[in-house]
Amino acid sequence: MMDLTFATCSEVGRAVRDRKVSAVEVTRHFLKRIGELDPKIGAFTTVNSRAEAQAADVDARLARGEAVGPLAGVPIAIKDLLCTKGLRTTASSKILANFIPPYSATVVRRLEEAGAICIGKTSLDEFGMGSSNENSAFGSVKNPWNPEYVPGGSSGGSAASVAARMALASIGTDTGGSIRQPSSFCGLFGIKPTYGRVSRYGIIAFASSLDQAGPMALSTEDAALILEVISGRCERDSTSADVSVPQFSQQISDQVKGLRIGLPKQYFAEKMDADVERVTRESIEALKKRGAILVDVELPLVKYAVPVYYLVATSEASSNLARYDGMRFGHRSKNATKGDLDDLYSSSRGEGFGPEVKRRIMLGTYALSSGYYDAYYQKASQVRRLIRDEFTRAFTQCDVILSPVCTSPAFKIGERINDPLAMYLNDIFTTSTNLAGLPGMSVPAGFSKEGLPIGVQLMAPHFEESRLFNVSSVLEKDLGAAKSRRPHVI
Repeated sequence: MMDLTFATCSEVGRAVRDRKVSAVEVTRHFLKRIGELDPKIGAFTTVNSRAEAQAADVDARLARGEAVGPLAGVPIAIKDLLCTKGLRTTASSKILANFIPPYSATVVRRLEEAGAICIGKTSLDEFGMGSSNENSAFGSVKNPWNPEYVPGGSSGGSAASVAARMALASIGTDTGGSIRQPSSFCGLFGIKPTYGRVSRYGIIAFASSLDQAGPMALSTEDAALILEVISGRCERDSTSADVSVPQFSQQISDQVKGLRIGLPKQYFAEKMDADVERVTRESIEALKKRGAILVDVELPLVKYAVPVYYLVATSEASSNLARYDGMRFGHRSKNATKGDLDDLYSSSRGEGFGPEVKRRIMLGTYALSSGYYDAYYQKASQVRRLIRDEFTRAFTQCDVILSPVCTSPAFKIGERINDPLAMYLNDIFTTSTNLAGLPGMSVPAGFSKEGLPIGVQLMAPHFEESRLFNVSSVLEKDLGAAKSRRPHVI
């Protein structure tokens, strides 16, 4: 009998299709784990009461001899920023606390068509705004490796659900590092695809030119398989790219001899934790031993990535979140003065949004205001293009860029929540990838002296995710960081 707790998506999907285990058995196993462990972790905002029925439908289709997808019976947690038909979707905000969508996001629909079971919705920093999952209206999520530490953000609930083996994989979104940073903090393989690779239809918008959904998984193969399933052109999203989707999971190669690995001087010049530096150097050495060629690359403009990101992202957030006014969408205050529309708006938004969301709305509104637009948002957009061009030039010298994901491993809950600047600087290595629209991946590579996971970041040219999976598979085999230890809660 397969140990479902430590199985991979590929193994479970294959076992369900071969009728060695039923989808219902798999689903019950993980629902039981959620019931036992989630009170300690707080990863889920909503558990799917229809999960067993979905699993039974997969089993019934198999019994009839019908074809089911590669993720048959695989329980996958969905970040509570993606709409799920008939299942509460909150963005971890009071303003959407009771929203039940009438449709599902394209990502969710494609997963279900592939046989996956949506096991539940996971907590996040409200509207994706945060790096620690402490900004959720439902409370802080805890890191399964050590519950005193944050799981990262904003996809912290997605990361924690998989690290604690309450799901076999999860879907996160990444606007400035929100898949890669929690994947690093929780020891997962997390990939932010090229902008446009995955449809944004049905994803509650934070910053529309930066948001992208992607998988968080326990192996390179699982991350590749899930990305393969959710990728592709979507007629409901005009920004989704009309490019072919490779069979990522079938084309993974661990041959990196002659592959040029770019090492950006500017990233390694930043102050970082000694354990992060050690793990990153060990990853570089592992690739060098396999015959990869190390190349120094220059990215001088990345020093502007964080300020550019926080101008672009907050400006787009200010625009996107204007719709939540108590009239068109979202919570409506009962405390507003009768007949006073301005008071209704301000009361509804004041009660519904948390402090970090309010902070970013105010920053973005200021950057877009008359007299400041040219100096802030427009200038940031121009520098953003220069950063993109700089990466394009760098990739003429190398095939993949390697760097740390973050300057430190996971930090303690409460340590940075009252220092927004320190929290924002946590994104120093990840935001440039979103600004340039590039694919980026966090790969488990080692541990800190406290036993917390540390990942390394891989970046590739647009639509070259296969390169990331190839390098990831080498690091997975040679370092074995994702499999060498288990989180405390298990």
